[in-house]
Amino acid sequence: MEIVEKMRHFRVETHHPQGRFRILVTKKLPGTRWMEILTDDDCRVEVGNLEETINADGLKAWIGDSCHGVIGQLTEDWNEEVLETLKAAGGQVYSSYAVGYDNVDIEAASRLGLPVGNTPGILTEATAEMAAALTFAAARRVIEGDQMVRAGRFSGWQPDLLLGTLLRGKTLGVVGAGRIGTAYARMMMQGCRMNLLYFGRHTNEDLERFYDEFNTFLTQRNEKPLTISFVADLDELLVHADIISIHTPLDESTHHLINRERFSLMKRHAVFINTSRGAVVDEQALVEHCRENPDFRAGLDVFEFEPRLVEGLDALPNVVLTPHLGSATRWTREGMAVLAACNVVGILKGWPVWHTDDMEPFLSSARPKAVPSIVNAGRLNLPRYTDMTSSA
Repeated sequence: MEIVEKMRHFRVETHHPQGRFRILVTKKLPGTRWMEILTDDDCRVEVGNLEETINADGLKAWIGDSCHGVIGQLTEDWNEEVLETLKAAGGQVYSSYAVGYDNVDIEAASRLGLPVGNTPGILTEATAEMAAALTFAAARRVIEGDQMVRAGRFSGWQPDLLLGTLLRGKTLGVVGAGRIGTAYARMMMQGCRMNLLYFGRHTNEDLERFYDEFNTFLTQRNEKPLTISFVADLDELLVHADIISIHTPLDESTHHLINRERFSLMKRHAVFINTSRGAVVDEQALVEHCRENPDFRAGLDVFEFEPRLVEGLDALPNVVLTPHLGSATRWTREGMAVLAACNVVGILKGWPVWHTDDMEPFLSSARPKAVPSIVNAGRLNLPRYTDMTSSA
């Protein structure tokens, strides 16, 4: 199926063509369960086949004059004009195949009465594990060591070869102690016995309770208890933390939250990790800081102008780079696809919105008769799910 002449290479794969509801899925998703959910509920599913990102004009052309819903990607620009096109075509829902939704004009969607879904909950542990992996890789100079061995430059053990940072007992600074930041803090605290400073909009009682309970365990083993402190001033955290990990959403208040001035506050041997959104960090400032401070380490899974890198970033030996792999486990990515499909089907059926962060019930064969997650549900006054025994 051709869209328009300028997109003549863009074709879609159609499933259940006789379906009542036309649903666009901009990129092929892992697994098969998500497709079964859509087709079982009488959806005609059109799946895009391009590896690159479809632009706004392409999205509008593909939506056409009849479209009931879309499952899109965070790399696409779902601006007001595109959302208006979707609404005019009979669109009832847009669901992002991601937990983040900074690529969607939520104000416009809400004004148009379009629910915007996302896929939180099930990617928490996977993304936290990725942050931990980057922390270890950067602190212990894993990539530099790998490159040395592969290049044949390893001549044998040396007392001062690629000395890194011991994590045990250090101070961890978590910027944004939401679901992912909390999971990451718990991993590092339990595995490396790290003290914690965390910055956010409010204190995290569950995280502090977890530290208290773990300290009881440590005391019983005659080990030194750990400390946890909520920090209302981000600069204070940056000054005192040995490891700094970013877990904030991207919005106007967090764009370039970490800039040149804030890098200058960090310890010369600090380890800096970002698995949130690239534009939370001034990437050019990071490049300059890493050049000037060779003992400073960084690990990035996201980039300010993704997939393009700021000039010089890929040449820095003290920076570890991964291609946005935070949620990249098979279980997680397949589960995200299921949640996105459930968002679409749930809205089409008029079901209420799920009420907890626990999304695993939707992965079962008897999923709830509910919509997993709609970020603007409050603005649209959508009903909330209350019947815990109901299932599809």
